[in-house]
Formats: sequence, C-alpha cells, structure tokens
Amino acid sequence: MKNLLWLIIIVIIAFAAAFLLPKYQQVSLPQPQFSLYYQQARVIKSFQLSDHHGKAFTNKNLQGKWSFVFIGYTSCPDVCPTTLQNLNFVYDDLKKIAANSQILFLSVDPKRDSVAKLNKYIGYFNKEFIALRGEHDQLIPFTRNLGLMYSLVDDENASSVNKENHDETKYEKKYEQNYLVNHSASIALINPQGKVAAIFKPEIAVGKVPSIEGEKLLSDFAKIVALTNS
Repeated sequence: MKNLLWLIIIVIIAFAAAFLLPKYQQVSLPQPQFSLYYQQARVIKSFQLSDHHGKAFTNKNLQGKWSFVFIGYTSCPDVCPTTLQNLNFVYDDLKKIAANSQILFLSVDPKRDSVAKLNKYIGYFNKEFIALRGEHDQLIPFTRNLGLMYSLVDDENASSVNKENHDETKYEKKYEQNYLVNHSASIALINPQGKVAAIFKPEIAVGKVPSIEGEKLLSDFAKIVALTNS
C-alpha cells in the first residue's frame, strides 16, 4: 500500500515538473513593458512579396528569424527615414540579443517604389536591411494581419495646381507623383516561428516625429526572446 502511495506521489511530482514548472518559470520572467506583447503569437497567413533584389519573399523567409517589420514608402518625408535610421543605430545591439535578427521595410506605395528604387533607398540605411514590395491586393491583407495599416491621401494642393496649370495632362502627371501615404509608425515583431509576437508603438509628442525609443525596443526585445526560449 505504501509503495502504491509513493508511486502516486512520484507521478504527481513528475507531472508538475513537466507541465507546471515551465509555465511558472515563464510567468516569473520579466514581462515586456513598452510593447504590445502577445501571450499567444498571431499566425501570419500565406503571402508573397518581392525583395529589393526582385526575389520572392514569402512566409518561408520568416522562419528561423526574428523579424522587425516597418511599413512606409521612399517618398515619406519624416517618419520612415527617422525610423529606419533609429533601427540602424540599434541593429548591432539587436543582433547581440538574437543573432538571427532581420529588419524588413515594406513599401506600401507600389506605384512609385520600384525594385530598383527600393534597392537604392534601403542601402542608405544599412546594406543588411531588406526592402519589400507588392501590389495593394497583397499589401492590404498582409499589413492588417500584422496589426498595421495604411491609406493613400490626396494631394492637398491638387485643386490649386489644376488652376495654375490649366493643362489637364500636365496636372495629371504632376498630381500622380504628389500624394502622401498615411501609415502606421509602429513596428511589428515576428518570431522565428513566423508569427507576430509583439507590436512596438511610437511615442507621440507635439511637434516631434513619432518614433520608438531604441533603449525601450532593446529592453523589450531581450525579454520577449527570453520568454520565447523559456
């Protein structure tokens, strides 16, 4: 009878060690403070884009990597260059936390951002960064899946330009090149399983370009990697 009792106790302890201890350890680890961290990472549906070399980029390219995804466009006057520059500043530190880190810049302006233009643009910031593009029917579901968004904005000066030129053809050509794109300034973090692990949101202050503080990004990234590997 005693042997049976001891056997039951051993089984209970083994069960606790196998199933409960890892969960306890994960809870006891420091939690991210500055990002929207998903306890259950979000699945990314099948997608197909192309990179700045013209090569296909799909879900497979996310496997085994920690991917920081930022959306924008090369004609962006402030948020995009600021964010990419900030990511360049912390890039080496990100790779110290996880050597398999990659930075992805997704253009949401396919009309103006050709492969060649993206190739030149992304090189200004870091040769290891990857620029991506696709058509709107690919971009819209993908960006929504990441928890990001964008929309095209009409040129505020369209009516005045039309009046000044009195030339419909000239106006249309100029107008086509002068439009803005509203887009999220957040950064999506995708884990090595190809799922969205967190969203880093920018700090908003009057008179300043929305940006994500590098130290906060690094701090939360280290915690997320630790939680994922626990």
